[in-house]
Amino acid sequence: MLPVLMLFLLPVGGGIPAGVLLAHTKGLPWAVAAGLYLLSDVILAIVFEPILRGLILLGGRVPFLARLGAAMKAATARSVAHFGGASAGPIALTLIAFGVDPMTGRATALAAGHGFLAGWAFAIAGDMLYYAVIAISTLRLNAYFKDPNTTMLIVLGAMIVIPMLVRRFRSSSLPLSTKSPL
Repeated sequence: MLPVLMLFLLPVGGGIPAGVLLAHTKGLPWAVAAGLYLLSDVILAIVFEPILRGLILLGGRVPFLARLGAAMKAATARSVAHFGGASAGPIALTLIAFGVDPMTGRATALAAGHGFLAGWAFAIAGDMLYYAVIAISTLRLNAYFKDPNTTMLIVLGAMIVIPMLVRRFRSSSLPLSTKSPL
């Protein structure tokens, strides 16, 4: 189980398909694999929270970090606007964590005023939804290809290409007055 957990702890998206396939190969039930992924999110919370808090403390003293914090708040407002709300509520925060990553979800929750437990609960919920989508896709695809390397390459490619395509199609369908210059 430790090798699966170690793959899930990788800070890049490739850890999910690799960990899911390794868990499947070792005969681990899906609930155990999902539990290991949840454990990796809890470990992330314990490690990342002090870093986030330290950056906030330094933000008051270091101009660059203060500008970064202001940019994060502005990005949060734009992200939340995509989900139809004026404030970062639980659903919006969960979707941000699903669409980006749990650390961004937690930082967004903190910027919206949510504490440690609620903020990480939203971030982890979004990340677990993301895990479910990638895990199910990986296992289904591997049933067709029966080659873990091919499956991982396809899933990783999809994880990179699909968000880019969604952004491109969304931006091309927006009226000119609402398009962002970025």
